[in-house]
Amino acid sequence: MKLPLFENGKARDYELAPSKIVAVGVNYRGHAKEMGKEPPDEPVIFMKPPSALLPSGGTILLPGGYERIDFEGELAFVFGKRARRVSEKDALSYVLGYICLNDVSCRDLQKKDGQWIRAKGFDTFCPVGPRIVAGLDPASLRITTRVNGEVRQSSSTSDLVFGVASLIHRLSHVMTFEPGDLLTTGTPPGVGPLKPGDRVAVEIEGIGVLENSVAAAGE
Repeated sequence: MKLPLFENGKARDYELAPSKIVAVGVNYRGHAKEMGKEPPDEPVIFMKPPSALLPSGGTILLPGGYERIDFEGELAFVFGKRARRVSEKDALSYVLGYICLNDVSCRDLQKKDGQWIRAKGFDTFCPVGPRIVAGLDPASLRITTRVNGEVRQSSSTSDLVFGVASLIHRLSHVMTFEPGDLLTTGTPPGVGPLKPGDRVAVEIEGIGVLENSVAAAGE
């Protein structure tokens, strides 16, 4: 997937082709509260396959036979260099840039399976875009998700349980991240269902708006 990368005031094309997409669950205090959970002591991680990627402007395809498939607006970032056992002090130097992501999730399968990979791994279930932006401070970015123009999520990355540097530090002691890999940081409160015909937009301060239409698979 080719995206513009904005770095040092200039834009260039960047081929986004992650070897893996690592995601973090229950990582906003407000989202933990709405789920009736305590914030976790350690990051709760799962993975989405690269085949789930979808560009801004593409169509999220909802598979049939399920009652609820939700949007989850998130701040994600792309690794710019190999990251293994990184210190928290140096962690942000491993970030190439930041991007909007929608962690589309089938709630039926999350409950049925007891783990989340199938529920979050369908083709088109990982919209990203509209650009990658280097040099942002991820500590307090406004994040807003709208469905058909109505605000559904409105929060700030200041509510993250584990911030970007902490996640890189902790997770790079679990696995090695390669250049181009994606790590997405979790969703704020306000998640909700999608239906065919919807338009969902994830906006993050300093990055832009990731917008996608929604249709039933096979249409």
